[in-house]
Amino acid sequence: MLAIVAAIVFAIALLFDLADVSSDAFNYETLVTLGLLLIALHLAGVGVGTSWRGRRRR
Repeated sequence: MLAIVAAIVFAIALLFDLADVSSDAFNYETLVTLGLLLIALHLAGVGVGTSWRGRRRR
C-alpha cells in the first residue's frame, strides 16, 4: 500500500517539476523526499497486514 502511495507522490512530483509549479509547502524536493520515505517504510515492512509473531509452523 505504501508503495502505491509513493508512486502517486512521485507522479505528482514529476508533474510539479514539468510544470515548474512551486509553493512554500510542497515543492519538487519535498515530494521526492516524501516518496523515498514511503518506499523505505514499505521495504521495512511497515503497513504489512500479516504479523510474523502470529504465524507458527505446525
